[in-house]
Amino acid sequence: MPRLALGCCLLVLLWAKPGSALLMAADTPLVIAHRGASGYLPEHTLPAKAMAHAMGADYLEQDVVLTRDGVPIVLHDIHLEPTTDVEQVFPGRAREDGRFYAIDFDLAEIRRLRVHERSRRTPDGREEAVFSGRFPLQPTSLQVPTLAEEIALIDGMNRSSGRRAGLYIELKAPQFHRRAGQDIARAVLQVLRDTGYSERTEQVYLQCFDDATLRYLRSELQTSLPLIQLIADKAWGEDSAVDYDYLRSAAGLDEVATYADGIGPWIMHIYLGRDATGAARLSDLVDQAHARNLLVHPFTLRSDHLPAGIEDLDTLHNILLDQAGVDGAFTDFPDRMRAYIDRERAP
Repeated sequence: MPRLALGCCLLVLLWAKPGSALLMAADTPLVIAHRGASGYLPEHTLPAKAMAHAMGADYLEQDVVLTRDGVPIVLHDIHLEPTTDVEQVFPGRAREDGRFYAIDFDLAEIRRLRVHERSRRTPDGREEAVFSGRFPLQPTSLQVPTLAEEIALIDGMNRSSGRRAGLYIELKAPQFHRRAGQDIARAVLQVLRDTGYSERTEQVYLQCFDDATLRYLRSELQTSLPLIQLIADKAWGEDSAVDYDYLRSAAGLDEVATYADGIGPWIMHIYLGRDATGAARLSDLVDQAHARNLLVHPFTLRSDHLPAGIEDLDTLHNILLDQAGVDGAFTDFPDRMRAYIDRERAP
């Protein structure tokens, strides 16, 4: 596999054992490839992860859901139709709401699907790409990988390249899985044990929007891996049982610090727009988190979906990495974030 010489830095060892002081990364924010190099290839495919690895990402993200037979697969949604051809392969398998749920299909059936660029339906029923300037919305030979298959790929690339790119695993919709009789936390930890990653505290993050699942991972399942509390915007309805506004408060962050090692907020919880002089307005969330020894890894940096008042991706890099001082960030374009970091921190 070709390797890009993009000045990839050595991974910083961030973590002490749970319960002890957390060592913060002072100068080199982590480049976290959001669903792989998803700005260039269909998300969560193995080629997207290979490209992100070659671009110098420090961590590669894996969103995980379970199949009907309990196999962890790498897929952002609990639904299949936004990124696969499930509607054509299994036209009669939608639920009453018209959606195709991954948990209704066993792994053998999932392997029959092909992945395409993320799409959505227009009001008149047409299918269109969510990001029109990215990989064409067309049939491909790409498949939905299992978590074990993706780990094997990353492990192999690390060996052949001499790097130690890490895993950044999100447990998707754990309460939805629990209602279906599945324990996604146990299933993911079992794959990590089987692949030799369950104790690699410097090379694996586990993240989730559901605080109860993170507490379960820490207390009952007793994982030593660093845990990140994802923080959605309340209006998204990500999980009605979680008060995300509270989690961003001083009391909420105090509570997060009792079971997690960091937070993953939406970038708009940090960047609040421009003031009358044109300067970036920033919340105190990063400072508040750091005061509690919590890392901050916001999501998601996209050159084709910039916040209001941001003219280009490097401006957003500057605001989040340099002005706000986050410890890393999720990006659809890991090459551009890596290039910015290497350029700005060159001797």
